[in-house]
Amino acid sequence: MHILVVNDDGPPSNQSSPYVHSFISTLQSAGHTVSVVLPHIQRSWIGKAHIVGQTVKPTYFRPGTLHQDDGTTHRRPLPAKSQAEEWVLVDGTPASCVQIGLYHVFQDRGPVDLVVSGPNYGRNSTAIFSLSSGTVGGAMEAAICGKKAIALSYAFFSRDHDPDIIAGASRLSVKLVEYLYNNWGKDADLYTINVPLVKDVEQHKIMYTRMLQNYWSSGSSFQEILADEGDDADPQEQEKEIRQEGETSLEGLKENKASRHTHKHFKWAPRFADVHQSVEKSAPGNDGWAIKEGYTSVTPLKANFMHASPGLEGELKLIPKIKSLSLYDTEPDKPSKLHILVQYEDPYVQPLILKALKSQLPPSSYTLISSLGELSDPSYPVLQITSYECLAFDHLLSNPTSSLANAYIIRKALIRKHYLSTTVANWITKHPQSVLKDHVKPAVDFELDYAEFLDEALVEAYELKESWTRNESKAEGDREWWILKPGMSDRGQGIRLFSSEFEL
Repeated sequence: MHILVVNDDGPPSNQSSPYVHSFISTLQSAGHTVSVVLPHIQRSWIGKAHIVGQTVKPTYFRPGTLHQDDGTTHRRPLPAKSQAEEWVLVDGTPASCVQIGLYHVFQDRGPVDLVVSGPNYGRNSTAIFSLSSGTVGGAMEAAICGKKAIALSYAFFSRDHDPDIIAGASRLSVKLVEYLYNNWGKDADLYTINVPLVKDVEQHKIMYTRMLQNYWSSGSSFQEILADEGDDADPQEQEKEIRQEGETSLEGLKENKASRHTHKHFKWAPRFADVHQSVEKSAPGNDGWAIKEGYTSVTPLKANFMHASPGLEGELKLIPKIKSLSLYDTEPDKPSKLHILVQYEDPYVQPLILKALKSQLPPSSYTLISSLGELSDPSYPVLQITSYECLAFDHLLSNPTSSLANAYIIRKALIRKHYLSTTVANWITKHPQSVLKDHVKPAVDFELDYAEFLDEALVEAYELKESWTRNESKAEGDREWWILKPGMSDRGQGIRLFSSEFEL
């Protein structure tokens, strides 16, 4: 298998990128062709970014001894005839490494079968870490390029990087990568894997998990510092401090309160206590929980931001505010009061409506009228509360921005027999993208006097007949079932279920 490896930690370094060399060596030992494109420096917390306007330039890294920082970087690649191993470093982001690795270097090795982003120096579990992760961002970039992709992260609990523990994590990772590649989920665009760096990790459980949705809860992720203190700070050293805080400490950072107008800088200093607390409070089954228990977590993902409300589809039309219906903000040439017509013709209901109006609206905000003829201008704001048969629909249709009523204009389309399904079917025909298409079950209406005329009655019931055909080869539990709504001739008794013509 041809595997492209990228990361966000840069080339091998015991200080900032201690796992990538071991993982690549283990992949190669398993017989895979491995192409490597890495950022030339630390690019953590950058997500799936590209740097606009930048011309990305490569250098060439020749790996040295495993766990020894003796690899060398060169401005020019090795000669074409050389057999020595050489990786590509670019002054870009993990996502840029993916693009360059897929389309611009190592082309003589053939198409890439799989992209692995990592192993990251630290966990990428829960939403807080994953949404900012350059490691996950690299895998996302590969996924939207149409490649199978895996984000791989190692969760450490000590900065003592034991070579045996790292080797065990690398062996497990290679086996897991091979398994996922050969058993790829049909709905998965990518996977994110978190491996705990613990002894005998290969003997620990591997769990399919969901990503824990958590949030920053303790305020800003930046620490205020006096301007002089931050001028010469080493970014690499700052990243080391942040990583150590995130993996081993449960304490939040103290806020440095400065006077309001003091010139100051802002140092990235996230409070990882938020993450740890969210994991502690969560139920089992998420990625953060798995790492806490010493398990390896495998989380399938889609390469998009999924809808929080799948039912919201189609066109969104902004309806202008109807000022003329406001009780307190009417147009200058319109009366300031709402006219209300209450004619319910029921000695019990009529007083209740009037009592409700009096309790909910200030008396000065409305005027009761006995007929629409009392309006000096038909466009004045008016509310009709009457029985359905007495509503003045002509007035409603002629003044749609200034009239309200207590019933839909075509009530029968919503409540009578099969009228609702017919109305929905007509609407979907006119608007194929309507949300109703996937949220209202199909319905069939027919008239039948005697059972022997059923075939004739169902001549145009195409959906029903197609359903019966699909059901012929299915077990009873897998069939599509229909509800027979009782008619008045049957005195509305009972609801029948059927899945075949014989049952009907």
